[in-house]
Amino acid sequence: MRITEASLEWLENPGIFQVNRIKAHSDHFFYEKETETSLKEKMPLRQYLNGEWSFSYSENPDGREKDFYREGYDISHFGRIQVPGHIQTQGYDHMHYINTMYPWDGQEELRPPRISREYNPVGSYVKEFELEESLKGKKLFLSFQGVEAAFYVWLNGSFVGYSEDSFTPAEFDITPFIKDKKNKLAVEVYKRCSGSWLEDQDFWRFSGIFRDVYVYAVPRIHVQDLFVKAELDDSYEKGVFSAEWELLGYEEGAELELVLEDHKGEVLYKERTAAGSEGVKAREVGTVRPWSGENPYLYTLYVRIYDGNGRLIEVVKETVGFRRFEMKNGLMLINGKRMVFRGVNRHEFDRRKGRAIGAEEMLWDIRFMKRHNINAVRTSHYPNQSLWYRFCDEYGIYLIDETNLESHGSWQKMGKCDPSWNVPGSLPEWKENVVDRACSMLERDKNHPSVVIWSCGNESYAGEDILAMAEFFRERDNTRLVHYEGCVWNREYADSTDMESRMYAKPAEIAEYLDSDPKKPYISCEYMHAMGNSCGGMKLYTDLEDRYEKYQGGFIWDYIDQAAERVNEFGETVLSYGGDFDDRASDYEFCTNGIVYADRTISPKAQEVKHLYAPVRLTPDRNGVCIENRNNFISTEEYEFFWKLLKDGHVIKEGNFSTEVNALEKKYRAIPELDSLSEEMGEYALQVSAVLSREKIWAEKSFEVSFGEYVWKMKEQQKNCVDKKLQIIHGDVNIGVKGENFTAMFSRTEGGIASLCYNGKEFITRRPRVTYWRALTDNDRGCALGFDSGYWQNAGQYQKVSDVQAEERENSVTVTFKFAVPVSGEVESSVSYCAFADGTITVHASYKGRKNLPDLPAFGMEWQFKEALHNFRYYGYGPEENYVDRMEGARLGIYKNTAKGNMSGYLVPQECGNRVGVRWLEVMDDNGKGLRFEAEDRPFEMSVLPYSAAQLDSASHLEELPVPHHTWVRILAAQMGVGGDDSWGAPVHEQYRIASDRNMDVVFRIKPV
Repeated sequence: MRITEASLEWLENPGIFQVNRIKAHSDHFFYEKETETSLKEKMPLRQYLNGEWSFSYSENPDGREKDFYREGYDISHFGRIQVPGHIQTQGYDHMHYINTMYPWDGQEELRPPRISREYNPVGSYVKEFELEESLKGKKLFLSFQGVEAAFYVWLNGSFVGYSEDSFTPAEFDITPFIKDKKNKLAVEVYKRCSGSWLEDQDFWRFSGIFRDVYVYAVPRIHVQDLFVKAELDDSYEKGVFSAEWELLGYEEGAELELVLEDHKGEVLYKERTAAGSEGVKAREVGTVRPWSGENPYLYTLYVRIYDGNGRLIEVVKETVGFRRFEMKNGLMLINGKRMVFRGVNRHEFDRRKGRAIGAEEMLWDIRFMKRHNINAVRTSHYPNQSLWYRFCDEYGIYLIDETNLESHGSWQKMGKCDPSWNVPGSLPEWKENVVDRACSMLERDKNHPSVVIWSCGNESYAGEDILAMAEFFRERDNTRLVHYEGCVWNREYADSTDMESRMYAKPAEIAEYLDSDPKKPYISCEYMHAMGNSCGGMKLYTDLEDRYEKYQGGFIWDYIDQAAERVNEFGETVLSYGGDFDDRASDYEFCTNGIVYADRTISPKAQEVKHLYAPVRLTPDRNGVCIENRNNFISTEEYEFFWKLLKDGHVIKEGNFSTEVNALEKKYRAIPELDSLSEEMGEYALQVSAVLSREKIWAEKSFEVSFGEYVWKMKEQQKNCVDKKLQIIHGDVNIGVKGENFTAMFSRTEGGIASLCYNGKEFITRRPRVTYWRALTDNDRGCALGFDSGYWQNAGQYQKVSDVQAEERENSVTVTFKFAVPVSGEVESSVSYCAFADGTITVHASYKGRKNLPDLPAFGMEWQFKEALHNFRYYGYGPEENYVDRMEGARLGIYKNTAKGNMSGYLVPQECGNRVGVRWLEVMDDNGKGLRFEAEDRPFEMSVLPYSAAQLDSASHLEELPVPHHTWVRILAAQMGVGGDDSWGAPVHEQYRIASDRNMDVVFRIKPV
């Protein structure tokens, strides 16, 4: 029965989440006649209403224009807004980011299902349109693909319907209300409703019509819903096809024909049946090419409807992928093989458009993922746009499709579990609401082979209502598994999930579970919290793939920084995070957790992800390489292998080869060209890469998929003896030296080198400092490193000279400075400078370990040079920044950059730009003049930046950093890792920390460039 009058009471009633909405159905394409229209092109029977709409904004329902939907109502004073788009990104309301709290926390005392009467922004939309000729005279529907969070619809003054659930389609039959000519569509959108208690995701709290709006017509007999099951038999080679459908309209004698074709148009299956039937049962269709993420082969299904006279009424065109995803012997299998999810969580996001993204952003995302060996995505925490699933079908991405449900703020309070009033829980008034959300997602997405798991939502505790969602998924679809993490908080509802799923469990905790002989396999639905400079220690997780069969991977949190672009009060266009829009309460920079920056440039963290997720593992030695094919289905015929031999960073030999290693096998491949390697002294590196042997839709031919490296030394390099005389000048305060085109001066009061000149050019601006500190990362702040180890910051900043010793030799002088360090107890630290007549200065910074002190963030020296020395070149690990716990994806080589270019784009300035294993570093001006730092006994860590650690520490936004006046060079014996288990308490893993009782030395030579 159609309801004809709207009521605002629905906004606070969890039992009313739709009025007059038609049943959810599949997202298949359909046409009136045979067509070659691409799946990505407009359907002739679909008329888009996207574009400019008239718009009026009110902060609450009382202030809205209540009768705006009526015909003849004057809307000439309305403003304009773009659809799709958010209200908040177009100058109305305000931007607001918050994580676990409800956005009204601390502003109004509310409990479910109540919403604010004072602040509930209302957007009144009007679109006038004329119906296109191809749609006239047919049954018509109005489709909203995404509206946040609740909306009412009128057409030509008549009430059409109401809907909640921001992220699945809401469709209405508008046949009784449409006109051929001028039509007035009116939509009233509310930012908050009872459903807002179910949409407490970690994201920007937008509202508005943010996905496509269109009218579509259907033929007189129409496939309204189609459910295709394309599975594999027990051999995983032969296809098993079945389908069920629901038709609108009926005609005596009408028939329905199904034809399944491969890429070449060859018919795999064909059947004709009465249109009145409801489907065809399982049919074996012979040998097929299975769909997988590695080989996403798609067939095309045509469903044709003929009337009683044999005339074609409708053609449905749908892609079909034959695959089998199942649980067997406690393992998740894809086409019979153990599945390992090398995944990410992905928000739909763009820095300007928010979640109203388009095909361009989706294609960029999916190509990035394929190019970085990411094989799976969890649609955190809501169903994505329908086009995304088609791209995942085509490109080969496994999906956990997640229901639009998160009620974190109703049960987790300041980190503690308190489900005293959580929703939906086991509350009967919410049950139908959440099951409907599951239903809307499943019915739309059920034909996509990329979807292998249905998820009941995210962080909503547990209870009968979520269990009912899981049971719905299983009853409606037996071809997929069900996921839910939240039942780890209440094991009474363990049946809500088919696999053990946890968030931010540490590697040891995961191993403990897997050592217990569990019935369910394990995945981390969220791990590696990629906030700021993070993703350290990721190898500790990926190593579990080899140790435990039931470890089946995880999903990094998350894919893209949710940073919004704005013009600040100084007229600068900047990327901003929560709180920058005066939004309160906020969780500030907690929205920036991506391995991709918000402007879709690639973060240095992606280097590690790509390597550890690589489908081919390469382990070279001095004679060849072991090739481990971790693909489930494709052999290494897909790749060509390139190798190069480097000596001291320079390529001296290279070549390529092809070899076939079957899926899940390994093989050693000798490289004969290495047999003739000479015994010249130097450091050698053999690097082997697997590259694409042919072009893919996501990358060009010869694109590198993975690499491996082996490094060795033939002989230790002999140090040159300097036999030239050095002039030494003894001053009251300074010790000066003079050599060939070189002078230096060491200050007893300043405690270091006060002058260094080559060819009359001064390089020292201030004496270099011993440092025990680094600019805090987001993870450091989250685990209170500043509280635990903060006085190491003072140790570097406020240490003083306690002793100066000068030792003269025949051809050199060594000046040693000892420092008193302002920490409890006695800490020994010193720096010695040994100067030679040729201008070489050997620097030795030393720290003597002492027990019962906090871990050190770093130890080494920080040098302040003139800004002109902003170019650098080094021989070490790169090309992207790397750390002791994030260096698997780095490789040895000679790289160059600038201080500015070495700044990572983390929105909160922090430690960045580090390189490990550095053999030498050159810092130069634009004319190539500068200084060279050479490691003497073992490589050092270094960074070259336009800012000091103190400057980075003092800024909360990149734009707050000053115009660079110096170039800051850090030469370190060691720096702790960056961590990444989580960003709110997890310390860096012990093996990547620097214990206070560890002796540390860094020795390097300075020379002119």
